[in-house]
Amino acid sequence: MNDSQPVRADVLKVRKAWTLYDWANSVYSLVITTAIFPIFYNAITGDTVRFFGADFSNTQLYAYVLAASFLVVITLNPMLSGLADYAGKKKFFMKVFCYTGAAACTTMYFFNPEHLEWSMASLFFANIGFWGSLGFYNAYLPEIAPPEEHDRLGARGYIMGYIGSLILLVVSLVMIKGFDVSARWSFVLVGVWWIAWAQPAFRWLPVNPYRHSGEGNLWVKGFEELRGVARDLADNEGLKRYLLSFFIISMALQTIMLMATSFGIKEVGLKDAELIVAIIAVQLLAIPGAMIVAWLSGKIGNIKALMVCTVVWAAVCVYAYAGVNSTNGFFLAAGIIGFMMGGTQSLNRSTYSKMLPETEDHASYFSFYEVLEKGGLIIGMFSWGYIEGITGSMRASVLTLILYFGAALLVMLTIPKGAVRQG
Repeated sequence: MNDSQPVRADVLKVRKAWTLYDWANSVYSLVITTAIFPIFYNAITGDTVRFFGADFSNTQLYAYVLAASFLVVITLNPMLSGLADYAGKKKFFMKVFCYTGAAACTTMYFFNPEHLEWSMASLFFANIGFWGSLGFYNAYLPEIAPPEEHDRLGARGYIMGYIGSLILLVVSLVMIKGFDVSARWSFVLVGVWWIAWAQPAFRWLPVNPYRHSGEGNLWVKGFEELRGVARDLADNEGLKRYLLSFFIISMALQTIMLMATSFGIKEVGLKDAELIVAIIAVQLLAIPGAMIVAWLSGKIGNIKALMVCTVVWAAVCVYAYAGVNSTNGFFLAAGIIGFMMGGTQSLNRSTYSKMLPETEDHASYFSFYEVLEKGGLIIGMFSWGYIEGITGSMRASVLTLILYFGAALLVMLTIPKGAVRQG
């Protein structure tokens, strides 16, 4: 689409509705996995917990539960995505995961360390809902915008997410600190916010844009759809290499963001107020970071921009291992993480969407993206938890992340020139 051509109002409405789903669900990633719940969890569980008769470090168990939920997502999403493409059910499955995750967030109000098995089930299903819905959400990007718009629109979605989640975090903090309301109510607020703000996306995103009839055995046809996409991917050398680099980088990237709060608590000894300040700073810095990385990709290309991001992430890990020993040191690392996280995630997504061939099977294509991201996360989270378990230190776990970033960079160097469409 030429920049000089006006964009129809209905197209703009669809794109805005798409970005509003980031506004809706990002409150989970901030309030539940980054800010309030990790502090709440560390405060009420103690350093060692008993889970199904075995003793674990509390952060080790946290990492394992999240990793197990990712395993469920990568098992379900590919089959459901094939079915979604064949029968035009992408929005339906997005709703199912959204409502499952939001409902699970509200049940976290009843979290009780005396019944940890049941309590961790709420986190388990909330995480499945969040990550499961994202696969279908991401698959809309190549359907609602041309390739030259993907970087900017993808970044806009992440920016909306940062702003929305920051608003709810501030509301939660005012309730907790200003009115002495239990932190448990913030988990309920996440569920309500998520469902309420998801409605514009559920109303305006297309239901079945390619008018697929969905006749015959849906499970068999869905599997055939997925198998066809797998064959196409196997024949695309540039896409295969990009997905390998994405798989490796996912081992480190999301692990950092999921475990940074616990690192600050256990390795640096940050107080709750200091953590909250750092988290708010991260959200604020992520907004210009997403815009600048999108601008950089337009100047030097997506792959080169991702290589720059990867080098910065590796440098942050080196600094975290060797230099983050104080509150100020943690603030500096958190600031860099905040600046880089939105831009890197957004650019990963838009790069993949710009590399896809002409297709009507976007959910199936993005299911491979989601499987590799979650598969990388499982390896990253389990390696983090395992190394912490045998060494007693999160710093040792950080060392593995440096290796992951280095390996991802080497693979990116092999991606053929011209593999990413620029419009």
